[in-house]
Amino acid sequence: MKQVLSNPISRFFLLFSALFVLWYIIYDLWLHPIGALDAKVIDTTIIFSSSVLEWLGYDVYTYGNREIGIEGTSGLFIGDSCNAITLMALFSGFVIAFPGKIKNKLWFIPSGCLLLFFTNVLRICALAVIEVYSYSWMQFNHTYTFTIFIYGIIFLLWMLWVKKFSVLQLRGIINE
Repeated sequence: MKQVLSNPISRFFLLFSALFVLWYIIYDLWLHPIGALDAKVIDTTIIFSSSVLEWLGYDVYTYGNREIGIEGTSGLFIGDSCNAITLMALFSGFVIAFPGKIKNKLWFIPSGCLLLFFTNVLRICALAVIEVYSYSWMQFNHTYTFTIFIYGIIFLLWMLWVKKFSVLQLRGIINE
């Protein structure tokens, strides 16, 4: 066991797995059933999305605290799985588990989460616009295009962390 813990890659996978289990316990078994965190993030996402769409010249409506749309469309329902909280946790868990200076983690994680939040806002805006011009393409873009795009952003953030801020990079374990 000592040999496994001395290997930084093995230590990363063990810590990442432990963080994943901790996230499951905290979010799926406690925070998600309460619903306050999800509701607040969705509400904030709708506020920002509405502002962007109005800035682009669209007449926007919201219904309740989970629906947003452009006048003349049926609108979008933003479910808990579409609020990016789990994606932010996945990103954060990777950075926490991967070796690096704590002072860098303290700014990199919030910056990355903000980027993911605003990427999600733009995703919702794009889906609302797609619904206006080509409703038949909305489901495809929701399921594939934007999933690939957001996971691509997460991957790029991870690579930035590994290449520029990781202690392993400094030790030469991971080569450029």
